[in-house]
Amino acid sequence: MKLVSTRLITDDIQRMVEFYQHVTGIDATWATPDFAEIVTPAGTLAIGSTRTVALFAAGSAHPADNHTAIIEFLVPDVDADYRRLREMVENFVNEPTTMPWGNRSLLLRDPDGNLINLFTPVTEQAVAKFAG
Repeated sequence: MKLVSTRLITDDIQRMVEFYQHVTGIDATWATPDFAEIVTPAGTLAIGSTRTVALFAAGSAHPADNHTAIIEFLVPDVDADYRRLREMVENFVNEPTTMPWGNRSLLLRDPDGNLINLFTPVTEQAVAKFAG
């Protein structure tokens, strides 16, 4: 088994896609007006409109209702990303903080309230974990 993507369901797909394009610096690939993907070397963030939910099972997913998952992006310099995103992101949960496990992390929320962690390994052990 191979984890390929994480999909977010939203009522405002244009807003969500624009947000993630800005955060990641990656242009989305649109399959339809209701489905886009942000493709990274490690995996894909898929974004679907609520209109796509009925294709699976009506009512099976609800937008802006995530209270458990955190979408994490490994970045070269989390402090630089914080400075870059301050004027665009409305909801930062914290400022860049060095965690006990060796990552410097920045937690923020996307327009639907989903948590995003941008992080940079800073200790020798954390850097080794994510090397090549």
